[in-house]
Amino acid sequence: MARQKPLSLYRNIGIIAHIDAGKTTTTERVLYYTGRKHQIVDVHDTKDGKGSTTTDYLEQERKRGITIQSAAVSTEWKGYQINVIDTPGHVDFTIEVNRSLRVLDGAVVVFDGVAGVEPQTETNWRLADQYNVPRMCYVNKMDRIGANFAHCVKGIRERLGANALLCQVPLGSHDEFIGMADLVAGVGYIWLGDDKDSKWETVPLDQVADHPKIKALTSTVDQDWVKNLASLREETIEGAVELDDDAMEAYLSTGEAPSLEVLKQCIRKGCVAGKVVPIFCGSSYRNKGVQQLLDGVIDYMPYPGENGGISVVDLDGNVIGEQEVTDEAPARALAFKVINDQFGTLTFTRIYSGVIKKGDTLQNVTRGKKERIGRIVEVQANATKEIDEVRAGDICAFVSLKETETGDSLCDPSSPVLLERMRFPDPVISVSVEPKSRNDIDKMSTALYKMVKADPSLQMETDKETGQTVLKGMGELHLEITIDRMKTELGVEANMGKPKVSFREAFGGVVEHTYTHKKQSGGSGQFAEVKMIFEPGEPGSGVVFSDEVVGGRVPREYIPAVEHAIRVESRQGQVAGYEVLDFKARLVDGKFHDVDSSALAFEIAGRACFREAQRMSKPKLLEPVMSLEVVTEADYLGDIIGDINRRRGQVSDQGQKGPQAFVQGFVPLAEMFGYINFLRSATSGRGSFTMIFDHYEEVPPNLVDKLMEKEAK
Repeated sequence: MARQKPLSLYRNIGIIAHIDAGKTTTTERVLYYTGRKHQIVDVHDTKDGKGSTTTDYLEQERKRGITIQSAAVSTEWKGYQINVIDTPGHVDFTIEVNRSLRVLDGAVVVFDGVAGVEPQTETNWRLADQYNVPRMCYVNKMDRIGANFAHCVKGIRERLGANALLCQVPLGSHDEFIGMADLVAGVGYIWLGDDKDSKWETVPLDQVADHPKIKALTSTVDQDWVKNLASLREETIEGAVELDDDAMEAYLSTGEAPSLEVLKQCIRKGCVAGKVVPIFCGSSYRNKGVQQLLDGVIDYMPYPGENGGISVVDLDGNVIGEQEVTDEAPARALAFKVINDQFGTLTFTRIYSGVIKKGDTLQNVTRGKKERIGRIVEVQANATKEIDEVRAGDICAFVSLKETETGDSLCDPSSPVLLERMRFPDPVISVSVEPKSRNDIDKMSTALYKMVKADPSLQMETDKETGQTVLKGMGELHLEITIDRMKTELGVEANMGKPKVSFREAFGGVVEHTYTHKKQSGGSGQFAEVKMIFEPGEPGSGVVFSDEVVGGRVPREYIPAVEHAIRVESRQGQVAGYEVLDFKARLVDGKFHDVDSSALAFEIAGRACFREAQRMSKPKLLEPVMSLEVVTEADYLGDIIGDINRRRGQVSDQGQKGPQAFVQGFVPLAEMFGYINFLRSATSGRGSFTMIFDHYEEVPPNLVDKLMEKEAK
């Protein structure tokens, strides 16, 4: 079957933002205005559990009014196929944003018009930079008291370092928000009401100031925006033509504004290349601006492959080529998410090239296994629709794949390649998990395995000393919701222990150490001697092994055994058994025996050498330090700052965000358990906070014993 729509009519976009900026509300309006659904459900109407928005369909999402897992929906707008992924804003679920951005061609970043740029927005922005994803910004909630468009744009430019281009500016704000001026088209859109089906008037830009609704605006700030519309449009035109040499030359020679078509082409060119970020505004809740945002997605977001394909890598992750997005190449796809639900296992996949049909067999190149494609479905959040084939640029789900996990490459068996994987953060917090009844031990293990397979930011292991099952994740809420979902989705109840911090260890200084392994018990013995220098490395440098042996003092075939020993042994340090980070291990000398030496003997020597050297180096214990932002009323700032200091934290910044005050700082995770209870009581329930892992830092020596004692309880 031939392609139904050319690739240029496809848009794969994600909606990303800080928690509570209005992503899910915006997605609901997008589905309504594109005709995909006929009624709107608001997020705050779902907490009674009776209804749900399209993309927040999990019970845990309805109860908490937040997005927990990214959900995909497909819709059409003006003949274009738009695949939308609504992502979570909570820091504990950054993994969902990470894997969505990896496979999307563009992103709409939603901002709260009052709060502006928030911590999780910055995290998501950096992820989009990492994956080279073009973005456009939507300043939402312009109807809220305290909404400040200028403050938000300033934050986008200064805190995110974006080259922001104003495509729209608001007309009015707070309860007087009546529409927006389109600086590209040179018109104003003035809404006749707040209803979901309300129409708007389109007024030429030079006549906006004379409109009765504009004259009635009481805020001087709002009136200033209106007075400056002509100069703002001039700035937008200049910013747009700078992105295209021909348009710039024509503009400078004639002095006339380019046509609307040329202007849009210039902005599109800059947006796709990542040189410019178009700015839109509106109020999704009040049904203003979503249709114009959809037009912007079509005008400025890239189609699949327009911004390049996906990197092809070797086994070590080094880029060796690029796969273009085309139907004509062999089938190549990336699995970016696995979920278990009432349909079985759904493996969400982005098709980068070729055509995949029902019944085809693909090679899972990552795991060296074959997978038969039984059913292919188009996913509408928690509903599915069967399809017979998918092509380059599509996002779909394969049903009941047995071996495939997040990040795996699926390819035509005759032309296997590895596609660039995603990079996932390490867990920072762990809890012990045990079944409610002893009969459920096997069921719990199976359920946990399914949860971990679906979420790469979760890790499961067994504590060697206690035999307990330990679950590691990104935060208290992350782990709590995982246990809750096991109960509601898989019917397995489990008890969760007290959260524990994932500490790390480091070398305290440079150590040179020689270790000789000698064992003789009749027959051939074991002999190996290694001389090594261990040096602390820069933060983030990882474990670096260096072979500096000269003159064949250690035969070449034994050196990989020493490196393997160091890497394995570094997973368990000598302070308290935590992983050892960031050091260089230099093998400088050694001895061997013609008969008694072996790879095993050198591995044993390498392990023992590491253990003794780390102990000799006066090792450090490292703890995760979180970047904290608290937003509350100014009256409570003193108590908040005093509490941060009591928790061994440091305040880095404070100021105003609209009518609210904020404090930013760095606090050790070990001191932050149950912080929400303190904050509620200290601010009478008016405060909110966000916490993101920032870096590892040495624990003060006088606190090591106290912290280890606390962790052991």
